[in-house]
Amino acid sequence: MRNSRLPYATAVLVLGISSIALCCCYGLPGIMTGIIALILYRKDIRYYEKNKMQYDNLDSLKTGRKLSIIGISMSLVYILYLIFAYYIAGAEAFSDPTVIWK
Repeated sequence: MRNSRLPYATAVLVLGISSIALCCCYGLPGIMTGIIALILYRKDIRYYEKNKMQYDNLDSLKTGRKLSIIGISMSLVYILYLIFAYYIAGAEAFSDPTVIWK
C-alpha cells in the first residue's frame, strides 16, 4: 500500500521559506506568513496523529514549522529595530539608515 502525503505540508514549507524572505519588508508580511504556516502545521499534525502509518512527508512538515518559527523571530527582531530607529532618530531614519549610526 502506498502512503499518501499530508495535505498542507508543501504549503507549510513554502510559507515558512517566504516568512524568512519577507522578514525585511517591515516585518509584518513575515509574521503573517509564519502564523499561517503554523496554523496549517497544526491541522496537518492532527491528521498525522490520527493515522501515523498513512502519511510519509512528516519531515517537510517539520522543516516548514522550523522555518516559520525562524521567520517570525526574524520579523519580530526587525520590528524591534524599526521601533528603536524611530525612537532614536525619528522618521528620517526610515529613509536614510545612516542617520542612526552618526
